Amino acid sequence: MLFLNIIYVLLAIAMIVLILMQRGAGAQAGSGFGGGASGTVFGARGSSSFLTKATKWLAVGFFVLSMFMAYQATRNLRGGDGPSLDLGVMSQQVPATPAQPQAVPTQVAPVPQADSAVPTVPAQEAKPAAQPATPPQDSPQAPASGD
Repeated sequence: MLFLNIIYVLLAIAMIVLILMQRGAGAQAGSGFGGGASGTVFGARGSSSFLTKATKWLAVGFFVLSMFMAYQATRNLRGGDGPSLDLGVMSQQVPATPAQPQAVPTQVAPVPQADSAVPTVPAQEAKPAAQPATPPQDSPQAPASGD
């Protein structure tokens, strides 16, 4: 399978290189709107080049190899009793146990009646904001002289 993966990657790289080397069909699209060669832009192209044929056969090989590798992968997973891959903890079987229903409390707490006596917090008297100990002075005093 490693050999097929290497061939698969090489096919993909070769297809990328060949596709990028080709000239696109829309390379002359600017002349398609009023130019004289507008009949060949979206119409018949004539004989195909070596790059076009090589790209076609590489693409066919790529898709055939993709389908074969997918078939091999699914066939390998179906065979045998358990998983053929080492899945670690995920491959362990855990017995399924039904969940035990939670006990629903049957007794509901009594709702206090509107006429019941509810204790209240005593109201506090609003106190005025604290006054500064010394009143502010309007003008700064002159510094004391040392004479």
